[in-house]
Amino acid sequence: MSAPVFSTLGCRLNAYESEAMKELAEAAGLDNTVVVNTCAVTAEAVRKAKQEIRRLRRDNPGATIIVTGCAAQTEPATFSAMPEVDRVIGNTEKMQASTWAAMAPDLIGQTERVQVDDILSVRETAGHLIDGFGRHRAYVQVQNGCDHRCTFCIIPYGRGNSRSVPAGVVVEQIRRLVDKGFAEVVLTGVDLTSWGADLPAGPRLGDLVMRILRLVPDLPRLRISSIDSIEVDEALMQAIATEPRLMPHLHLSLQHGDDLILKRMKRRHLRDDAIRFCEEARRLRPDLVLGADIIAGFPTESEAAFENSRRLVGDCGLTFLHVFPFSPRKGTPAARMPQLAGPVIRERAARLRAAGDARLLRHLEAQRGLTHRVLMEGPRLGRTEQFTEVAFAADMPEGRIVSATITGHDQGRLTAEVAAAGLAA
Repeated sequence: MSAPVFSTLGCRLNAYESEAMKELAEAAGLDNTVVVNTCAVTAEAVRKAKQEIRRLRRDNPGATIIVTGCAAQTEPATFSAMPEVDRVIGNTEKMQASTWAAMAPDLIGQTERVQVDDILSVRETAGHLIDGFGRHRAYVQVQNGCDHRCTFCIIPYGRGNSRSVPAGVVVEQIRRLVDKGFAEVVLTGVDLTSWGADLPAGPRLGDLVMRILRLVPDLPRLRISSIDSIEVDEALMQAIATEPRLMPHLHLSLQHGDDLILKRMKRRHLRDDAIRFCEEARRLRPDLVLGADIIAGFPTESEAAFENSRRLVGDCGLTFLHVFPFSPRKGTPAARMPQLAGPVIRERAARLRAAGDARLLRHLEAQRGLTHRVLMEGPRLGRTEQFTEVAFAADMPEGRIVSATITGHDQGRLTAEVAAAGLAA
């Protein structure tokens, strides 16, 4: 083994940060090192992290194994107690060049084995920016942490309170990405719609979106990742309505469709709020496609409450559904609530997924015969502006946007063909 090897679990933000850590570790000259960037969103995620660490130790018996990420931040003792683990570093420490420099071979005995500070005391803006995570679609972290305390969620204790990257820094990075040839940029964060609350004058996410589109006119496509619909501001709604370069795809953090369960989750919206937002967003942008996170089997969820959640898929017109079977996280209020039986949770999750599959099929069927602009992510795979995956029968230029006619669908993907004249800028 030469360059450090990274194993990344969990969210897109973790993947982004792994790319940043690679730069820091390589600059520090680390070799024969394995880094596991963990997730803590569910108890199952922590179990998988332990399993991955044991596998990596078997495969790399002489390597230094470093564990970081949200699970390392929230449960440092758990991972430091594992005989396979050499170092545990927190989410703040992992983004600091000094942390990696101190782990150089000649300094390894001079630093603490566990470096995990109180992340809730961190106030600086989200850290290390990289130019080019993703092959043809670049992800830009503009925010980190979360100020909310949903009863099922451990993530604020892994990520800390909300911190924003200043707009000017974001714009400059996106300019560099466009200069490198990226055709699409995705704004990402832990609680993206809280962006700006900690900055002078308190700008909102919509202000950032409009500023990017105004100051980086050569950026073909801007996309935003998961958002909390109750926090969406007027400027973002205006951008949805008027800016064709802002992609017509939103992924919403809805979590449930029953008012009582939403209150027990300590969410800040009710069922009707979610439906109203989806209706208004689609009125402003008729081609908008919506996805959402929904939890199945939250504690105390009755069959009637679950049915309200299942019906939300249709009532909100959701197309892309991420279903999470509830998994209690130690230290959260939801873990102390009356739990549902595992088979009930799994059965309800299956019904939710079936509802999502039906809505996706309906969306795919509706695209037949339409023309879409597709960003090619591989020789024969790309995504529409609505983020629907498209397969081609012939090779296309990677990283380019092509104009293609949808011919049908197969296994959850659209199929398409493109004429020579269909190559776009």
